Amino acid sequence: MRVVIVGAGQVGSSIAADLDDAHEVVVIDRDPERVEEMNYSLDVLGISGDGTAVSTLEEAGIADADMVIASTDNDETNIVVCSTAKAISDAFTIARVKNTEYLRTWQRSKKAFGIDFMVCTNLLAAESIVRIIGLPAARDVDPFAGGQVQMAEFQVAENSPVSNVTIREADRFEALTFAAVLRNGAVEIPRGQTVIQPGDRVVVIGTPRSVQEFARSVAPDESPGTAEEVVIVGGSEVGYHVARLLEERGFRPRLIERDGERARKLAEQLPDTVVMESDATDMEFLEREHIGDADLVVAALESDEKNLLVSLLAARLGVERTVAVIDTTEYVDLFEAVGVDVGVSPREVVAEEITRFTREGGAENIALIESDKAEVLEIEVDDDSILAGREIRESVPELPDGIVVGAITRNREFITPRGNTVVEVGDHVVLFVDASVAGDVTPQL
Repeated sequence: MRVVIVGAGQVGSSIAADLDDAHEVVVIDRDPERVEEMNYSLDVLGISGDGTAVSTLEEAGIADADMVIASTDNDETNIVVCSTAKAISDAFTIARVKNTEYLRTWQRSKKAFGIDFMVCTNLLAAESIVRIIGLPAARDVDPFAGGQVQMAEFQVAENSPVSNVTIREADRFEALTFAAVLRNGAVEIPRGQTVIQPGDRVVVIGTPRSVQEFARSVAPDESPGTAEEVVIVGGSEVGYHVARLLEERGFRPRLIERDGERARKLAEQLPDTVVMESDATDMEFLEREHIGDADLVVAALESDEKNLLVSLLAARLGVERTVAVIDTTEYVDLFEAVGVDVGVSPREVVAEEITRFTREGGAENIALIESDKAEVLEIEVDDDSILAGREIRESVPELPDGIVVGAITRNREFITPRGNTVVEVGDHVVLFVDASVAGDVTPQL
C-alpha cells in the first residue's frame, strides 16, 4: 500500500517504523528536523509542510494513496487532514483524537468529518488500564475473538509459585497456551522443559477464565481487586474514563482531583465513584484516607513526572500495584525500572490500534508485545491460508520459527489448539508471532 502519515511525532514515527519494510510510506510534518530524522532512520519519504494543505498532500502523492493516517497532537488538525484527503482522493482515512466528543459525533454518523476510522487516545488508554485491573501481576491484556480469547503478559516475581518451575509444571490449565517467555529483551518460544525464571515476562493465550486462574497462580497473594480497592489519582480524561469503565464493571473506585471545579464536575458524572478534592502528593492526606490499603493505584495526572512521584508514594504506603499513565513512550521502561509496576503509554496504545488496519493478511485484530518484539494476531482462516484443512503439526513446521497457535474459535466455540487439531475455513485463529518473521508470515495465514 501507499500510506501517507501526517504527523511525525511518537505515534506517527511508531506507525511509520512498523510499515516501512512492507509498504510505500510518506510522512508529512511541519518540523523540518523531524522530517530529516525520519528520512535518515527509516525507509520513508519525508516531506516538510502543512498536512492540511492540498498542495502538500498532492506532493505526497495523495491521488495514489491507499491510506491516510492523521496522527498529529492536535485533534482539529487531524480532522481537517482527513476531510481534505477524502475530498481529493479515495484513500481510507484514519484520525487520532483525544477529545471523546469528536469520537461520539463520529460514532453517530460514520460519514462525519470524512473519516473512515477514528481512534480516541484517552479512551483507548483507559480501556487498556481497566483490562489490567483485577488480573494480578498482569502487565498487558488484550481481548480477541469478540472477548472469547484473552492474551495476557505477566511479570514473574522472585517469590512467585511459578518461578523456577518448568512450563510443563506450570501448565495446569486446559484452555491456556504458553505463547512466549520474554527474557533480557529476547523472545523465547517455550517448550515443556523451559524453566520460568524470576523477572521473566510470560505471555499466555486462552479463555478469560483460564487466564484469570493463571494470574492467581502467578501472584496468589495479590487481591484481584474489589469495589473499594482501586484509587485513581487525577481527574484527567484518562482518569475519568478509567473510573467510568470501572463503575460499569461494578467497582466503586475513589478518585483524587486537586482542582475544585473539576472535582465537582466529576462527582456529578460519576455517581458510584468517591471523588476527593486534594493534592495527591500530600502524604498526610494519603495516610488519613488509608490510600496504602488500596490494591491498586492508577496515576492519571497530566504530567509524567507527577505520575511517577504518585506511584512511588503509593508503593511506599503499601499499595500492592501501581499503574501510571506515561505520555512519553521512551519513559515507560525507565519508570518501571525505578518502581512503577505497569506503565501505560496512550501514544503506544493508539499506535497499536492504528497499526492493525495496515497489516497484510487480513488480521482481524492485533496486539503488539513490548512495543515491537512480537505480535499477537487474530485471523479468519480462508481457503488460501496455509492452515486451512490441515492439522496444526503439519502446517506450523512449514512456517518460520517463532509462531505459536494460541487459540481457535469456531462458531463462537473455544477450541484449545493441539498438534492434531484440524483448522477449518472460517475458524478464527489467535497466533503469537515473533516480530522478526511477522512480515513473511502474515500473507501466508
